[in-house]
Parts: sequence; structure tokens; C-alpha cells
Amino acid sequence: PIISVVGNCSECIKKDEKELKCVNSCPFDAIFKDSQAGRIRVDADKCEGCGECVKACSLERIVDKIQYMPIVNLLKDKKVPVYATIAPAYIGQFGDEVTPGKMRTALKMIGFKDLIEVALFADIISIREAIEFKNLVKNVGDFMITSCCCPIWMSLLKRHYKELVEHVTPSVSPMIASGRVIKKICPDAKVVFIGPCIAKKSEAKEPDIKDAIDYVLTFDELNEIFKALNIDPSKLEGDVSEYSSKGGRIYARVGGVSECIIDTLNKLSPNHPIEVKDAHANGVKECKQLLDKALKGELDVNFLEGMGCIGGCVGGPRVMVDKELGKECVNRYGNEAQYHTPLDGPCAMEVLR
Repeated sequence: PIISVVGNCSECIKKDEKELKCVNSCPFDAIFKDSQAGRIRVDADKCEGCGECVKACSLERIVDKIQYMPIVNLLKDKKVPVYATIAPAYIGQFGDEVTPGKMRTALKMIGFKDLIEVALFADIISIREAIEFKNLVKNVGDFMITSCCCPIWMSLLKRHYKELVEHVTPSVSPMIASGRVIKKICPDAKVVFIGPCIAKKSEAKEPDIKDAIDYVLTFDELNEIFKALNIDPSKLEGDVSEYSSKGGRIYARVGGVSECIIDTLNKLSPNHPIEVKDAHANGVKECKQLLDKALKGELDVNFLEGMGCIGGCVGGPRVMVDKELGKECVNRYGNEAQYHTPLDGPCAMEVLR
């Protein structure tokens, strides 16, 4: 399991279950008090790895699985090229002065061959999603559920809303796409994904996609590595290599997926007869509400996006800045992009070819 309880919960176990922050934080009822054993437990069958309990536990007794040592050993093996792919939510997480170029330099100092922005693969997936919408939504009443980037959203659908899976697009997440493309170009490569999301650790191990990403690091884990090695990314020279569009960069905040795919569709097929009417759910509670409406046929939209964390990836359990600041940084970074949509730049289309 990705999430587990460590240490002594003796103080909390004395409280009524209704008073326990970890229990109350879990939107999947996966945390419970085992009074007989005197422990707080995680039901692995119910846990989706969202990380809400990790955030709720002020004593840090609930933790996610850390993969430091395997990654360190991997980086020591100079025979194997190791690539870092980083989620677009990283902008602003390590300070305003840490540019994408400086982050690339810092990761190369650690031992990575290169840094690839996952925003570029969000561009690629957006083009595919726009094509899927064009092919799937042809009549009033049709709707499409984007597989987008959130593993909590996808896990909800697969485990609790199976009747709706037929409406979900077959695209993999940008994280998985990044690993697959890198390994197609460089078959011997290993890929480490860096992001704010604990659930990505589970996604990377799913049987049908497990060969794409070898390990997952969260932002705070990477920050600890920088500290241990006395690396301050803000003081480094930047190694600039940016190809992502505004659309791919704003995947990191709620509504960004919809905005990117709609802009891409409008450019790809400006005369498409069906107007996109989108709804984006913000957090697990809203995700459930939106999917419940879809089950009951109460939707007046044709494009559904869901983010398990409030605010989107900028509100993930392992971010290092407030989600509002994170959103502001992501929007600014999006506006700085050379290309507005994935179709405007050369890279996304080249990879798809």
C-alpha cells in the first residue's frame, strides 16, 4: 500500500472516532479506529491514495511510501540514463527565482540525464482528447469524460462508477505518456516523475501502465534531496529548454484541462457542430456529485473534468506553497508560453507523427 500508519497513535486512539482528523478527512472511508488493537488503520481496499489523511495528521504518523534509496541507487549507476519528468504544478513551489532552466540544472547536478516537462505531454494528450471529442460527441445528449491527469478521478470512475467508464477517453495521463515516449526514444532509460501527488505512486504501479514510470518523487521529497546535497536551485545558471504551450502548463489547476482541450478543439475543428459545454469538479466531493448526476442523466454538459484535490494539482498533498499562490504561478507561467495551444508549437505534433 502507498499510505500506511507508522508510530504510536495512543493519544488519538482515546478519542471518539468522530473527533479524529485523519478519519474525518478521508473521502473514501478508508481510515478507521481499531479500538481492540489500539491502532488507527488504513483499509487498503478502500484507499485511493489521495493523501488527505497525510495532510490531516499533525503528528506525521500517516505517511506515503518513499522511494529515496532506489532512486539514489539508480542515479549512481552511470550506465543507465535516468530522466526526470516534472508536473507543471512545480512552478513556484521551490521559490519565485527557480526557473525551469534552473530546475533542469539542479536535477542534472543530482545525476539525471535531463529534465522533461510533463506539460509537453499534456499538450500531446490534449490533441488526442480534442480528436476524441470530435468523434464521440456528435449529438445532443452525448458526453465525454476526460481521462485527464488525475488518478483519483480515474480511480473513482473505475471502482465506483463503472457504468460511466464507456464514456471515458482511452488516453493515458501525461505522466504515463512522458515515460512511454522517453523509453521509445531511449529504450534503456529509466524515468522518475516529480509532482505534488501521492496517488501518482499508485498510478505508476497499475498493471497495464507500470512500465512507463519507474519511480515517483514528490516536491517535498525532492526538496529534501536538494537540502541534503546543499543544492540551491535559485542560485544556479539556467539550462533553458521549453516547448510546452499555455494549455499544457495550466493542466496544473482546476479547469485547465478543459480550457486546453476546448482551445485545441476550436483550432482543430472550428466548425464542429456541437458546442463544448464543460463541467469541472473541484475536489473529491464535487467529483462524486458530478458523476452521480451523470449516472442519473441530469447533466446539461457534454465534457466532464475532475480533479481530486481542491484547486487541482496545485492543491495536492505534497505541494510546498498555498494552492492560491500555486495557481497564480501556474497561470503566469502559462501566459509566458510561446505557444497558446498545443497545435501552435512544433513538438507535440512531431511526437504524434
